[in-house]
Amino acid sequence: MVDNSNTIKTEEADGFLRLVGISKSFPGVKALNNVHLNVRKGEVHGLVGENGAGKSTLMKILSGAYIKDEGEIYWQGEKVEITKPKDSEELGIAIIYQEFNLVPQLSISENIWLGREPLANKALQLIDWTEMHKRTQQLLDDLDLDFDPKRPVAGLGVASQQMVEIAKALSLNAKLLIMDEPTSALSKNEIDQLFSVIQSLKEKDVSIIYISHHLEEVFEICDRGTVLRDGNFVATIDPKQTSKNELIQLMVGRTLDQQYPKVKAERGEEVMRVEHLSRKGVLSDISFSAYAGEILGISGLVGSGRTELVKAIFGADPIDSGKIFIYGKEVKITSPQSAIAAGMGLLPEDRKYEGLVLKLSVKQNVSMASLGKLLKRGMLQLNIEKSKVLDFIDKLRILTPSIEKEVQNLSGGNQQKVVLAKWLASQSRILIFDEPTRGIDVGAKVEVYNLMNELVKNGVAVIMVSSEMPEILGMSDRILVIHQGELASILNCEEATQEKILSAAMGVN
Repeated sequence: MVDNSNTIKTEEADGFLRLVGISKSFPGVKALNNVHLNVRKGEVHGLVGENGAGKSTLMKILSGAYIKDEGEIYWQGEKVEITKPKDSEELGIAIIYQEFNLVPQLSISENIWLGREPLANKALQLIDWTEMHKRTQQLLDDLDLDFDPKRPVAGLGVASQQMVEIAKALSLNAKLLIMDEPTSALSKNEIDQLFSVIQSLKEKDVSIIYISHHLEEVFEICDRGTVLRDGNFVATIDPKQTSKNELIQLMVGRTLDQQYPKVKAERGEEVMRVEHLSRKGVLSDISFSAYAGEILGISGLVGSGRTELVKAIFGADPIDSGKIFIYGKEVKITSPQSAIAAGMGLLPEDRKYEGLVLKLSVKQNVSMASLGKLLKRGMLQLNIEKSKVLDFIDKLRILTPSIEKEVQNLSGGNQQKVVLAKWLASQSRILIFDEPTRGIDVGAKVEVYNLMNELVKNGVAVIMVSSEMPEILGMSDRILVIHQGELASILNCEEATQEKILSAAMGVN
């Protein structure tokens, strides 16, 4: 058992922000039950928990997107009511979501001051451009950002757009900044830059709620952290006095004996062979094989061509030359439909927009790739469809109140399971996982790994693209390393090390 003696009760009176006894229900779901949160002035406060733990719901209550059913909110010692986003904004609370709220065609200045532009003439509503650019420059200088205020946001990378969001929050005189998975699409250097900005915000007494599935970040940047599980408050921890294993046990309610529970399956026949696959400027002369009963990892630096490779194999991106063989027979893959017909399935990196139809139900998403198998005399067999979907929900432990629930309302981990169920329903024999555990919690990660183990034990060929080195080393039987669109190395799991993979990924012999 975890020793909870180092936990700190959130009822303490020194909180800059205190949430006491917050509860929220939706039809069929108790999202939050008597949750507490205490954030001090000028601290970085981690908010952690598995997908579905209630983190997003709690922050939406704080930002005014949802209204709490029960509980009290105290802001700088005064009880307040937050019933709409304007209430939150006026208090000085700002939230930066994973999907940025920016207009790409507008400049940095225009995005920061949109709807609040300084006016040179109020009667004529004429914008004072000089003043707006001056104020923007001051915000950028405060964040040590070398950006031109007139530059269009569309020309900025993800990390730079995030900095614009932070500048926009500071323009609202934000005293509390909520960051939701702020590093999910950042490189190591960009993460270092973000942490430097966070440190400067702390020095200005800005409080930050930091939501992340990367536990190492919680230990590195957070002063304290609150753990939620199944909509309930578990503990507030001091990262300096808590081990990673203890935090994981608090999050999932059990110990994780193995972070990467790899099961060695007997390698079977060659299921797929790729020969001399090329696409000008993207991929160059790539050849490899994938076998039944193995997990073939694909590693490489950001921009190396990993995702482009699997999209080309799946027919989502065109190729200039090359051949693909399935069970020894050459097949023409010119579209995802032809790849599906050949027995492939792709769990894409961007599951929300490429793997799911968010407005459709769990049932419709699970069955959409196998509708042809559910037709009889041109009619969809609804009872068989329902039975199969319920079977996958049970097998994959998909948490949903109903098969008719819109998939957009599920947690990230459960959305990933719905994508997997779709391809299992289509009886795919080659499953490509592109960043299979990105954005999901440690408990859900282990479930995904166990599902991959089950697949290879049943003779499926699994191809896994991952930017997480421990995941590649922990789950792969063989590892392809891609460097600038070329196959740099193929390593067996017995010989693979982090140093060998990085050397190949960087083009070093």
